Amino acid sequence: MQHGEQHSEDTRDKELMVLLCQEKSESAMRELIARHQKAVYAFAYRMMGNSADAEDITQRTFIRVWKGAHTYEPGAQFTTWLFTIAKNLVFNESRRRKRKPFFSLDEHEGQSSFPAQEDYHGSSPQAALLQQELREQVDKALDALPEKARMAVQLRRFQEMSYEEIAHILDTSVSATKSLIFRARQQLKEALSRYL
Repeated sequence: MQHGEQHSEDTRDKELMVLLCQEKSESAMRELIARHQKAVYAFAYRMMGNSADAEDITQRTFIRVWKGAHTYEPGAQFTTWLFTIAKNLVFNESRRRKRKPFFSLDEHEGQSSFPAQEDYHGSSPQAALLQQELREQVDKALDALPEKARMAVQLRRFQEMSYEEIAHILDTSVSATKSLIFRARQQLKEALSRYL
């Protein structure tokens, strides 16, 4: 996304938040959901590993936006505030699971933290199999990262956020964020060395 596009997107988000705060505008809320639902869902899916949890976290994120609109600072970037809410919900759910383990046989069946890939028409079955194996190994390597590092990598790589935005979401300094992402990338590089 170009800088000018991002600025106008952020300006529109801020306008919608003003409407939401001042008038409890349902149409403003619907537009915010339409604009950001896919990104929040993708983030939650990559962090949680299954669609049911991702849908739940996405829905709860927007409920909190609705209920907590008055806490939004108009000078702040909306997406940073939005993903801070999503991050907190992910962390809370992860902590809850550690206290109360839950395992579902179909939880990871056929699911990958990567967006759906195109069909490999024209690819040999061997190439498609290798591609699938690589996706599975990348998923496994990402899952092995500490939660905060995994979240930072996801926000940087898939949401294309700046280090400053990620630092704000994770409530840490920019230098600590850069260091966290650098170490995570090194871990990923080591874990995937046979594929690189």
